[in-house]
Amino acid sequence: MDVLRTPDDRFAGLPGWTYEPHYTDAPQSDGDGALRIHHVDEGPAGAPPVLCLHGEPSWGYLYRKMIPPLVAAGHRVLVPDLVGFGRSDKPAARTDYTYQRHVDWMAAWLAANDVEHATMVGQDWGGLIGLRLVAEHPDRFDRVVAANTFLPTGDRPPGEAFLAWQKYSQEAPDFNVGRIVQGGCLTRPLPAEVVAAYDAPFPDDSYKAGARQFPLLVPTSPDDPAASANRAAWQVLERWDKPFLCAFSDGDAITRGGDRYLLERVPGTKGQPHVTIEGGGHFLQEDRGEALAAAIITFLAR
Repeated sequence: MDVLRTPDDRFAGLPGWTYEPHYTDAPQSDGDGALRIHHVDEGPAGAPPVLCLHGEPSWGYLYRKMIPPLVAAGHRVLVPDLVGFGRSDKPAARTDYTYQRHVDWMAAWLAANDVEHATMVGQDWGGLIGLRLVAEHPDRFDRVVAANTFLPTGDRPPGEAFLAWQKYSQEAPDFNVGRIVQGGCLTRPLPAEVVAAYDAPFPDDSYKAGARQFPLLVPTSPDDPAASANRAAWQVLERWDKPFLCAFSDGDAITRGGDRYLLERVPGTKGQPHVTIEGGGHFLQEDRGEALAAAIITFLAR
């Protein structure tokens, strides 16, 4: 596997991002060496962690508005970059990326960092991967926060908004990550330096194999390679009685309504302070990060 690593100077001076980098060499399940996964670790080391997982095509920078209030409330915050994103290693071939590999890479990261009693916060692909981790390693998690995400099995047709995004992601000659993130926000325009920060992990198109491939990995048919594993995860989630919060935004065409299925099927959602965050697009951490952090703090205080 040919692996690219974004130069460190690409991350110098990013607005609102002064956090010390931490790295884990996570072994691959097929034995083909290890990949370096980056994460931020802020707050008291002995506190149960709030694990914040980003989606496509963003990176941990998406959570920069949420880290300070969560830490101020006494929580430890872990923000890893998925493989192919941020400061984490980036396999160069699109065929290197599968849904199962992403789950395996993050499972190895969880084990290497001895993550226990965690609250999983997942948005977009952070939820698609995070909910699998919760289902397959339930003893590591005490709570879940689902924000603009879902766990698809391909048994229902995807919405038109997702199909349009999938088509664009494969046909656009210029896969401009910063512009894509801005397009998924209601706050427009984002400051130029913030757009540049989302572009920072990708010096050129050769670093974007994971970002290009991710939209094709979402199960959209019942025979998708990931469909059976996601169905097995749902069987666990349908018995999950630990606290489970839905915190979706009001302005995301792609995941709108996904919280309804979670509320119907996950027992742990009962009696929780679910919230619809107003003024947020798909990337609600960018639009309304402080509001999402406040909802999580309230949830954790219960």
